[in-house]
This record gives sequence, C-alpha cells and structure tokens, in this order.
Amino acid sequence: MTETSAVVIGASGGVGAAVEQALRASGRYAVVHALSRSGAGGLDLEVEASVAAAAARVSAGPAPSLVFVATGVLHSGHEPERSWRALSAEHLLRDYRINTVGPALVAKHFLPLLPRDRRSVFAALSARVGSIGDNRLGGWHSYRASKAALNMILRNLAIELQRSHPQAIVAGLHPGTVDTGLSQPFQRGVATDKLFTPDYSAACLLAVLDGLAPADSGGVFAWDGARVPA
Repeated sequence: MTETSAVVIGASGGVGAAVEQALRASGRYAVVHALSRSGAGGLDLEVEASVAAAAARVSAGPAPSLVFVATGVLHSGHEPERSWRALSAEHLLRDYRINTVGPALVAKHFLPLLPRDRRSVFAALSARVGSIGDNRLGGWHSYRASKAALNMILRNLAIELQRSHPQAIVAGLHPGTVDTGLSQPFQRGVATDKLFTPDYSAACLLAVLDGLAPADSGGVFAWDGARVPA
C-alpha cells in the first residue's frame, strides 16, 4: 500500500461501484474515496460548489494518484435520437451538462491535488460512439456529441497538465457494453460474450490504466487496450 489515495466519482453506478471495490481489494491505496450524488460522498456533477467541497475533503488526506470519473447519462428521460428530427435543446444541454461539463469541473478541482513528483492518472468514462472518425451509423446526436466534447476536454487537460505534472496521464475509457442500467434498453442483439459484467469491465479498465505511459496521455482507450480513434 502506498501513501496515496484513489477517488471514484460516480461510485453508486454499476461501473463506478465495481471500480471502487476493485481498488479497495487491490490494497494499493491508503484511502479510496467513493463519491456520488446519492452516496455519503455527496458530489453532484451539476453543482460546482459540491465538486469543490468534495475536492477540499479529499485534499485533507493523502494525495490522490488516481481520479476515476465513472459518471454518464444516455437515456433517463430522453431516448437517444435516431434522427435529426428528434433533436431538442433540452436533450442536448442535459447530456452536455452531465457527460462533458461535469467531468470538466471535476478536473478543475481535482487535478491540483495530483502529486507532481510521481505517476498519477485522471480517467473518465467516454464511449466509442464519441469517436468522430469511427462514426459510421449516425444518430444518438446528444450522447455522441457530448462524449466527443469530453474527449476534446481530456486532450486539452493532458496538454496543460504535462507542463506541471510530467508523469501524469489523462485518459478517456470505453468500457464496452456493460450490463448496467445505462445500457439496459439497448442490449438486444448484443452477443453474450460482448455483454460484460461491471466487475469484468472494471478489471479491464484498471489494467488498461496500469499499462499507460505519459506519452499516451490525452488518448481514449477501449477495455481491451485498443486506442479509440479521435
């Protein structure tokens, strides 16, 4: 165990809870902070003051060498658009607030806590459908666009962070199709061996992070370690 901490934001979700459990079981961290809107951590991505307050609490203990943002929204009141005819400002803004703005505000308040003298990682769940170069089907406008914007934020963070934290890594992660509430309505047609349990996806993602170097910072990587096109 090292004298560092890990932070999981969105720890009440399927992937987030699995990541938290895996980190605790690893014994690699003196403290694992589990933060979510509904949990004891009390962090609401849509309220910057709560993000800042959570960062202040974390700063009172060992410096975090891992900040893992496991939040995201896909449906929950808005079905993914199959056509431009279904576009709405409300849907677009909701997805941007949670999928893009929220992780950006987490970075604003948590990146200053990362140690400067050793390896550290800031990771956020993205999605393969956020890849502009890999988009062959269209649709899902709000979700795709908000994840593409997240990927750009992560790239920007990597460039800036390298100046002050040369050993730091910023990465987006595509977890695959995971059997959680987020993917539940869209699992029809997914092969059994391609529908992952949260525990399996979490283990894969943490292994991917372990294998990244500072030269990889700013990239988006799938659960199997493959780089997702920008």
